[in-house]
Amino acid sequence: MSHKKNEVNHNHDHGHSHNGGFWEDPRQVLMLATSGILFMFGLFSEFIIKNQTYAVILFALTTIISGYKLAYKGIKTLITKKTLNINFLISIAAVGSFLIGHGEEGAAVVFLFTIAELLEEYAARNARRSVHSLMELAPEFAEVKRDGKVVNVPVRAVKVDEIVAIRPGDKIPLDGVIVEGVSSVNQASITGESMPVSKIINDDVYAGSINNEGYLEVKVTKLSSESVLSKIVEFVTLAQLKKSPTEKFIDKFSRYYTPGVVLLAILLATVPPFVLDYSFNTWVYKSLVLLVISCPCALAISTPVSMVSGLTSGARNGVLIKGSSYVEALSKIKTFAFDKTGTLTEGNLVVTDVVGVDSDADTVLRLAASLEAMSEHPVAEAIVERYNKNEGSLLKVKDFQAVTGKGIIGEVDGDKVYVGNRALVNENMVSISDEDVLALESMGKTVVFVGEGESVLGYIAVMDKVRDDSVRTVRELNKRGLKTVMLTGDNMRTARAIAEEVEVFSYMAELLPEDKVKEVKRLREEGRTAMVGDGVNDAPALVSADIGIVMGAAGSDVALEAADVALMQDDISKLPYLMDLSKKTLEVVRQNILLSIIIKGAFAVLVFPGLVTLWMAVLFGDLGLTFIVILNAMRISKVKPRALMEHE
Repeated sequence: MSHKKNEVNHNHDHGHSHNGGFWEDPRQVLMLATSGILFMFGLFSEFIIKNQTYAVILFALTTIISGYKLAYKGIKTLITKKTLNINFLISIAAVGSFLIGHGEEGAAVVFLFTIAELLEEYAARNARRSVHSLMELAPEFAEVKRDGKVVNVPVRAVKVDEIVAIRPGDKIPLDGVIVEGVSSVNQASITGESMPVSKIINDDVYAGSINNEGYLEVKVTKLSSESVLSKIVEFVTLAQLKKSPTEKFIDKFSRYYTPGVVLLAILLATVPPFVLDYSFNTWVYKSLVLLVISCPCALAISTPVSMVSGLTSGARNGVLIKGSSYVEALSKIKTFAFDKTGTLTEGNLVVTDVVGVDSDADTVLRLAASLEAMSEHPVAEAIVERYNKNEGSLLKVKDFQAVTGKGIIGEVDGDKVYVGNRALVNENMVSISDEDVLALESMGKTVVFVGEGESVLGYIAVMDKVRDDSVRTVRELNKRGLKTVMLTGDNMRTARAIAEEVEVFSYMAELLPEDKVKEVKRLREEGRTAMVGDGVNDAPALVSADIGIVMGAAGSDVALEAADVALMQDDISKLPYLMDLSKKTLEVVRQNILLSIIIKGAFAVLVFPGLVTLWMAVLFGDLGLTFIVILNAMRISKVKPRALMEHE
């Protein structure tokens, strides 16, 4: 996938710069102030001292000073791109106003339109700054231990494996692992969670986090350009490129809207005077008002400004959405599919039972640990950890083979040994008939069978604790009318026990990875589906869903890359907030679009009876409307994650 740097923009080509606010540019301030003063003197000359000559000169100067750039850019675009942009239309309206004796309105149009442009520029600049301000959370310098001394070094110059000293109250400059010290760290800049997290030796820390009280020495694991914070900024910036269907529609609409209004304005200026013998000046004036109304500025920024506000708000609260297209897709989600292990449960499996059937329990555990030591599955880690407590030695395993979704096979002392689920041992003609096994599975435990030849030597039960927030999160999603489904490779009885505890709507058990993909595709046929997982074992299912949501992405570059939406913290409770944010963003987008269309349409209708003047069209139909759209978009930032217990 190719990416390129982007900023909030729109397709009606104003041609203005987005490098900074107008108050930061003395030339802009001088231009605006001079134009405003000249315009006020022009009004004084026309209406107070009744000197039309002075008034026309002052209005002309106002128009030239505040509008010469508009005319230049409008003509340039017409010549180079063969398209009419709003700069050209406003210039025509201003010139036409002077020609029919309404110089004061021509000056007002250009002056007010310039203010509207600067306001729109401010909105775009502010959106970009809100993204890049995330990067400012990390300090520019780090105290690095070199040659027995602590030296102040720009973070860009710090290398991987160097040791950084971090004092109490300091911001952590780079991603790394603690090699000295104990403290608590505020990771809100990454996870959106302001509650301090205890950190000890070998724990990971992230750039932009705040060290609360202890002195820490951190071994740098990533360059500043590769930190989690840098990736968040990069992804949010790139996310602005991925336009939602609504944005694409507005862009397409704007391309036809402006030429259509121009054609209507030409007809309005010519048909009534030449066909119906109406006043030429009156209808030319009305056509100029219609030209000004045709400016689609507020309509064009209504969606991108709202979307960027939503994307940035999410990033600040530990939810990284990869594009506005996903914001819109999230608002239409009907089903949430959850992987079980590590998503609804903590993923920290522990061995609870070791039972011997045709062998003693110690032998069963030793055989299982010998094979599982060669596997990276969470169940394997639990079994090996339990065996290591016995301080025994592992057996030598030959011909090791992993059977996806079922277990592992190996040869020990010349005998084939099987360690896996019911499907694996049944496949190898091993009979299982033990009511105790069924009882363990009914308790939500996963039973791993250890077989040799055609007999079961015994079995090991492991259990995973349901996350504290899983039940409350699922309840919140159910309250919102969303269907919740659990997908797991576990047996039916274990799956049922977990499903009943977390209160999901339905569950599917004994699924291989490819089966999960099929189930997600089936769910998508019933409605838009989001898949929630850890981004590793369930990656195929995540990709198959309309939206793939990865948890705990702060600690995994792979998960950050793979997800459509990344929950930076390993916190399932952010899902209701994610849905609230997407729906609020789309609500604001629709409000802005509807408001823009209604006001523009109303002004267009009022042109015909002559109830709208040029200055009213630009003041209310452009400047005022743009201001309202921006203020409305800012409301999105008020959507915050709420403690789930508030809803109980």
